[in-house]
Formats: sequence, C-alpha cells, structure tokens
Amino acid sequence: MLELLSKQGYVNNMAVNTRRKSGELREGLLSAELVSINNEPCILMVGNDISEFKKFEAEILRLERLNLIGEMAASIGHEVRNPMTTVRGFLQILGSKDGCAKYRPYFDLMIEELDRANSIITQFLSLAKDGPFNAVLLNLSQIIEKIAPLIQAEAIKAGKYLALELNNIPNLILDEKGIRQLILNLVKNALDAMPLGGIVSIKTYSEGDEVVLSVSDQGTGIEQHILKQLGTPFVTTKNNGTGLGLAVCYRIIEQHNARMDLDSSPKGTTFYIRFKVN
Repeated sequence: MLELLSKQGYVNNMAVNTRRKSGELREGLLSAELVSINNEPCILMVGNDISEFKKFEAEILRLERLNLIGEMAASIGHEVRNPMTTVRGFLQILGSKDGCAKYRPYFDLMIEELDRANSIITQFLSLAKDGPFNAVLLNLSQIIEKIAPLIQAEAIKAGKYLALELNNIPNLILDEKGIRQLILNLVKNALDAMPLGGIVSIKTYSEGDEVVLSVSDQGTGIEQHILKQLGTPFVTTKNNGTGLGLAVCYRIIEQHNARMDLDSSPKGTTFYIRFKVN
C-alpha cells in the first residue's frame, strides 16, 4: 500500500482481511490518501467492513442456484426417473435368470449406478418443492433414538462407529420427516469425511433458550474456501458428490426457523443446528 501511495498519492478500495481479538476473520475495503496537515505529510485512511455484504452476496448466489435447480428438477425429474425404473426392473429380471448368471456382477453394478442417479434426482426434487410441512410437538432426542439403528447400520457398513449423547430437552415444533432427512444427510457426510475406525458423535442439549443438535466427525476438516460456500449446490469436498445434501439440510433448517453453525479444524468438523424453544 505504501508503494502505491508513493506512486499515485492515493489507494482506492483495496481488499483487506482483518482478524478480531475473538479470532473472527472480517473482510474490508481500505482507502488511503496522502494529505498535508499543518504542512506535515499525513496518511488519511478509511476502512469499510464489508463482511456482512459478502455473506449476503453468497446467500443470494446460493438461492439463485437453488431456484435454477428447482426449475430443472420440476421439468425433467419425473420424466427421467420413469425410464430408469423400467431399465432397473429388466436388469433385475435378467440378473435372476440362470443363463445370465455370469453377467450378474455387471447387472448389479448397473443397478447400483441407477440407484445412485435416482438418489441424486430425489435430492433435486426435494429442493424443487417445499412439500408438506407437517410440524407437530415432538422431542428431538426421541426422533434420533428411533432412527439410531439405521444410522448404526450405516456406520458399521462403512467400518466406522456411532456415539450418541441424547439429553433431556424441551419438545419442539418439528416436521419429523424433514428432521430425519436432516440428521441422515449430516451423518452420511460425517461418515464420508472420515477414515476407517472414525467416530460420528450426535448430541442433543439445551443452551439458553435454544435446543442444540450437534453432529461431529473425526475427519480432516473443511478448507476455508469451501466453508464460505457450504450449502450451495455443486459445492462439495467429495470426488463424486453433488453438494445437494447440505443444500437440502439448509432448506429444512430454514423451514424450522432454526440456524446452523459449524466448527471445522484438521481434527474434524461439527455442525450445530440451533432450534428456538417455543
């Protein structure tokens, strides 16, 4: 900056990053100009904090992508799934015939890929529509207890472990189907982020006037440039991922007027979903 000042006498809207005492990183624009006060050369500097503007800009980008995906899914989603279902059915029939036994591994592979494509389309459709929001008074810990066997099976299948710490918490107005999908998506991401033997931890607890759901993994963390775009479709850390799972999570969280924070480091990542107690 000093070099620019010496050359042209001013600096206009230079991007800078600063860190508060709390460790929070803020983005800003810095302008400076050489001035003379009482015949003494001085530098007049003005800084503008644009962190909130950047967050707003990222949110607008995320919503624009969601809108585009919604339009795409609404127009082609069902039409694509129908022929896929037909193809899958015939592959199952052929795979069950004795004369095709030697080709069964190929049939299984094709069926697996069709199921993966169908799963992606399902997530597209989930983003495309708001769907019925059947919110009633429920207990978050009890919902997790119901689906714990399913989560445990997924963890064992992946060679990993599940740890639950479910505390006594107030009931909340929740859509059970949406909350189940939220938890399963977060757990799947956590399992994918860890090496063999890793532990996924799910906790529920009260904090002030909020009920908190936390999902933690023991992965290597999320890079800073990805953190800023989490929840944006197609932004993902997975080689074969689409980023739609977290986008669905954000939609479910918004429906419940909740908010999501996260803490990520090379030792792992924790997602915190905070629900207001009614």
